[in-house]
Amino acid sequence: MARLTQRERWRKSIRKVVLSMLCMMRVMNTTLMLYMLIMDFMRVRRRPCIRVNPNVYQNQVDALNREVTLVEKVAIFLWILGHHNKNRPTKFQFLRSGETVSRHFNAVLLAVLRLYAQLWYRPQPVLANDPDPRWRWFENCVGALDGTYVPVHSPAKDRARYRSRKGDYATNVLGVCSRNLRFIYALSGWEGSATDSRVLRNALVRPHGLRIPKGHYYLVDAGYTNGPGLLAPYRGQRYHINIWRQGHQPQSREEYFNMNHASARNVIERCFGVLKMRFAILRSCSYYPMRTQCRIVTACCLIHNLIKREMAVDPIELEYTASEQATVHVVPPDDYIDTIEPTTQWTEMRDNLATTMYNHWVAHGPAAE
Repeated sequence: MARLTQRERWRKSIRKVVLSMLCMMRVMNTTLMLYMLIMDFMRVRRRPCIRVNPNVYQNQVDALNREVTLVEKVAIFLWILGHHNKNRPTKFQFLRSGETVSRHFNAVLLAVLRLYAQLWYRPQPVLANDPDPRWRWFENCVGALDGTYVPVHSPAKDRARYRSRKGDYATNVLGVCSRNLRFIYALSGWEGSATDSRVLRNALVRPHGLRIPKGHYYLVDAGYTNGPGLLAPYRGQRYHINIWRQGHQPQSREEYFNMNHASARNVIERCFGVLKMRFAILRSCSYYPMRTQCRIVTACCLIHNLIKREMAVDPIELEYTASEQATVHVVPPDDYIDTIEPTTQWTEMRDNLATTMYNHWVAHGPAAE
């Protein structure tokens, strides 16, 4: 049997591709799209010769692209967020052009952001004698807040400002969450070189920024000021939660306060961890415009809240136990804190709380925890 020439082998491979692609004809509208997919699959590096007027060709492509259902638009959007796939693999996955993928991704992104009023979680203060041992000492606390870095592709002229203290190019994202792992507020866009306290100050004065009702507060780490609306741990004392998990016992009221504070405030760290585990696009640098990258961060927080609200069991959060409050306590929105400055009154409040915690622990022993 004579050996096939190179041209015959090439034709045979083309026939095999055509036969396999014919099985997908039910999801294709015209043979034109079939031709485009075959040429893309074979990675032919020459300009396709189609005997059609360019205007007719473009009109046909536009007509095919318009027939995208709402379900497919949302699927494209979630696929990119969840897997951080670029346009090329995404268009092959959904059998759409790169322009169609990009256009509908941005359209769904804006639609999600418009749902902020329905998807941001409304904080519920901790009530007296709360059954959760992590939160029972923090009456009127509405959650925890902290900053996290999200890698971004910054403009060349601003790269120095986006370099974080870890040496990466990132945006410093302020996240505020409730004790049941739902986001109350998020602010992205600040350069990685900005401090957490600076980002928080900006969030407090924005027209639609963070609102802290007077008489309530958030748990924060030592990088923030201990003042009205923010309860920080004692500096210079052991604090990290891993220290207490290793069996170490507190030696003073300050350390005991820090132990309870770290146990409750850890909810924001877990919230960030689940968010980045769920959306791969937050774990690596993307090449969208900076404004779009910041919108993506906010959209991921909103979708996270939607998942928490609609799913009784989230596979990504199986390792976490999120407690839901049975009683909803609505905070009157009439008086808010817009500046955070250290005050003697707030320091005394922390000292009194630490003393109460420590005395209770000394009287009842480790079983009181």
